[in-house]
Amino acid sequence: MTPEKFQKKLLDWFDLHGRKDLPWQQNITPYRVWLSETMLQQTQVATVIDYFNAFTGKFPDVESLAQAPEDDVLALWSGLGYYARARNLHKTARIIAAQGYFPDSLAELVNMPGIGRSTAGAILSIAFKNSHPILDGNVKRVLTRFRAIPGWPGSSQVEKLLWAISSDLTPVDRVADYTQAIMDLGATVCTRSKPACSVCPLVGACSAKATNTVALFPSPKPAKTLPVKEKVFLLLRDPDHQIWLEKRPPTGIWGGLWSVPEFDSIDEAQQWCGLRQLSIKWQQAFDVKRHTFSHYHLDYTPLLVDTNNPTNFVMEANQGLWYKAEQLNDLGLAAPIKLLLQHFSEDK
Repeated sequence: MTPEKFQKKLLDWFDLHGRKDLPWQQNITPYRVWLSETMLQQTQVATVIDYFNAFTGKFPDVESLAQAPEDDVLALWSGLGYYARARNLHKTARIIAAQGYFPDSLAELVNMPGIGRSTAGAILSIAFKNSHPILDGNVKRVLTRFRAIPGWPGSSQVEKLLWAISSDLTPVDRVADYTQAIMDLGATVCTRSKPACSVCPLVGACSAKATNTVALFPSPKPAKTLPVKEKVFLLLRDPDHQIWLEKRPPTGIWGGLWSVPEFDSIDEAQQWCGLRQLSIKWQQAFDVKRHTFSHYHLDYTPLLVDTNNPTNFVMEANQGLWYKAEQLNDLGLAAPIKLLLQHFSEDK
């Protein structure tokens, strides 16, 4: 199938069946495209919609995002995961606001924190209507099946081939619609499991379908056993049922978010309390819980400690605060921490 025929079939399908009512498809600007593409990395559309609406409600443009405190940005990102995305959005917004214009070239965009080649291609094609290929997860799946390309798409060799194919297929005319169309096809028809091949506009030329090997593509990432890290999360509660939180370092896991103090053992947590001369009136360790990151499992034990002399923390208040239940949506909190706070900020 020629690139021209591929484009026509895809665009004809998009005109009839493509999604056109997603919030980021309305009032299109480079900022809104960039924000949506960033949120959609590793995250489903259904999850992103509410976050996108809330985020653009508070930060409708680059300037408002650039002027916001990082805590406000992370608070709106809480629960979405991969928090480096939010920190990079904030950094890049400040760069763009300072220079006074939104970059409109590939070289400028990929030089910004958190913007890779595919996100840049989406911004350029959808917002600026310049012909640039993209290669997000949906597009990789469509192309590997269409051409029956073996090998994990995340490997440099396979990814290089897929970029060449994507570049060859991307049109000059109607590039914004084409970009949305190929993402839509992967998201709604050429899905990871149970693809709807019978309604795919490319089925007649799909190599994987022709050889009845659709389920084999794309090749999975080579299996790797994830290591396990163990931590104790200290939930220090005062007489008013407030819980002590500390701001995490700006980089690393949950960077810049608010969290409870963490330790390697219950003994270490108890020693920490002792050094601060906290009067402990009750404590209990709860069952181990697991949170999985992309590169390791975190097994954590919540340790709830009640103290009746919380004023010992006045000296540390510059990097900590006593959390009140009504602050739940005002702070940047990782999902597991938010769940713990919801549970333990009440009297159990």
